[in-house]
Amino acid sequence: MAPRKRPETQKTPEVAVRPKSKRSRSPWELEPEAKKLCVKGPGSSRRFDSGCLWAGLASLQVPPPSSIVRALHHHKLGNAVWPSLQQGLQQAFLHSLASYRIFQKAAPFDRRATSLTWHPTHPSTLAVGSKGGDIMLWNFGIKDKPTFIKGIGAGGSITGLKFNPLDTNQFFTSSMEGTTRLQDFKGNTVRVFASSDTCNVWFCSLDVSARSRMVVTGDNVGHVILLNTDGRELWNLRMHKKKVTHVALNPCCDWFLATASVDQTVKIWDLRQVRGKSSFLHSLPHSHPVNAACFSPDGAQLLTTDQKSELRVYSASQWDCPPSLIPHPHRHFQHLTPIKATWHPRYNLVVVGRYPDPNFKSCTPHELRTIDVFDGNSGKMMFQLYDPESSGIISLNEFNPMGDTLASVMGYHILIWSQEEAGMRT
Repeated sequence: MAPRKRPETQKTPEVAVRPKSKRSRSPWELEPEAKKLCVKGPGSSRRFDSGCLWAGLASLQVPPPSSIVRALHHHKLGNAVWPSLQQGLQQAFLHSLASYRIFQKAAPFDRRATSLTWHPTHPSTLAVGSKGGDIMLWNFGIKDKPTFIKGIGAGGSITGLKFNPLDTNQFFTSSMEGTTRLQDFKGNTVRVFASSDTCNVWFCSLDVSARSRMVVTGDNVGHVILLNTDGRELWNLRMHKKKVTHVALNPCCDWFLATASVDQTVKIWDLRQVRGKSSFLHSLPHSHPVNAACFSPDGAQLLTTDQKSELRVYSASQWDCPPSLIPHPHRHFQHLTPIKATWHPRYNLVVVGRYPDPNFKSCTPHELRTIDVFDGNSGKMMFQLYDPESSGIISLNEFNPMGDTLASVMGYHILIWSQEEAGMRT
């Protein structure tokens, strides 16, 4: 039989829904069987099987290992072969997403999850914070029960969470309790870095740099505080008119800071030259309040997520040029953890949860609440992940540092996605 030809026109990714299982499961129970996501990538007319990664490699003619070594050698010599090799590997990864499934899930909190972060050196360990201030430290690679740190309940929402890069047995938190602090895995406070001393001011965001040994945190009235890791405050300035929803240090130039706010701006700062609220390098106005501003792993791009229907990708070398705009429905809702787009740690891909909006231009009837993957350069939709047994709105998505496992937050639930074979071996 002659092989079927690939359609020439690009199609919207489709999702084939498998009937729901009637058996209820414990929050800590592993998924018993692989749930195959029949998700088709753009232009695909077949269902990928478990060998899709290798099929993708073959169809894309990705170089064999000897050629990869040769390509790396040419790259070291200054020859421009790395972009094509990286693109081939990225395409192979996109093909592999067809075999991703949810192989573990948990619902440990009595309030919705509000933040998550991966351990920087252990690829199967993450920390998740809740609206009640609870924190779960979960190594899903072992069967032992996760570590659970009880919060204060109402008013203790964890708004930012980062492992301490100088001691990965500790982690930083910012919270509505009114503190940014360093804690250990037993829940003990190692050091309080910032405290508002009033119920009307709380901290909404944080980031940490190992190289420059700095901690930065933002509050709900527009202040940003910079401290060193010994706890000494370097400055405390009102940089925005309203809540600072996100702060991010550039991973390659850690003196480069991005701050996002509900005042509809993202501002870029040189920490070596901050003298006051007007000393920003660039101010990037948005049409709506902004939930997040994240630098790409190579520090060359900045991804922003507003509170309605737009993602933006700015070039770090050309701030004044119009950004790449990606229309995407992710509207803000008071009782929903704000949706924030993130970067894949190894490829130029954007990952974000979809909150279908009937007023969105391209909305279709019965649109699914998927996890969408976009190309960071073109803004083109590359893939959609969906599981019919976890069909809620997914607010947070973050790949582990290896780039092969995805953690998601959906209301009270934490979802772990991985390739089918990897999940079965765990």
